[in-house]
Amino acid sequence: MSLIPLLKENQLQPTQVIQFEAQSALKLDLSKNNIDLVQVDMNDERQFTDFVFNQLKEANAAVGCGGYGEERSLYSRSDLFSDDEPRTIHLGIDIWAPARTPVYAPLDAIVHSVDNRAYHGDYGPVIILEHQLGDQKLFSLYGHLSVDSLDSKVVGQEIKKGEQFAWLGAYKENFHWPPHLHFQLMWDMQGHVGDYPGVCKASEKEGYLTNCPDPENLLF
Repeated sequence: MSLIPLLKENQLQPTQVIQFEAQSALKLDLSKNNIDLVQVDMNDERQFTDFVFNQLKEANAAVGCGGYGEERSLYSRSDLFSDDEPRTIHLGIDIWAPARTPVYAPLDAIVHSVDNRAYHGDYGPVIILEHQLGDQKLFSLYGHLSVDSLDSKVVGQEIKKGEQFAWLGAYKENFHWPPHLHFQLMWDMQGHVGDYPGVCKASEKEGYLTNCPDPENLLF
């Protein structure tokens, strides 16, 4: 299913989830093919954070963006992604920005579910919104938020388009990642509540990417 025609058909113009000018965004490469990552200890808070934010500073960029469908090796730092076949394919877009950066609803929504996935390498605080695009539902996931983003959030709560409803979390609350937003879209939650895989196995890539359209269409 294609997202852009559905937005046009229903005359929907999304609001940016994090507000920045397109020309001030730097595309960040965290793929397994980026040889610069070999020099970075992903388990070292300062090294990983400096790697990301030094690139933004050097490029005079407001945010770093990227990662949809990207094959990454950095998840090996967490047992969460280990299996006979490790999960390596990133299903959302990461938006790298300072902690406490506001997060806005791209479309009118209700709160589908919330959770604090406090496990090394996981989302930390996460909010999932449910949107109605004509006859079609669309779900949006926001991972690595601040803990207080979950305050007063209840299932079914209305969130208006353009309403600020969360902030990016710091390293230790988001959970052990440099400050960023994991932003992901799903057509079907497939029974998940308060969670949805943000990374899949390469053998499952086609099915997951079909259910998870490119979020870039709601960013720029």
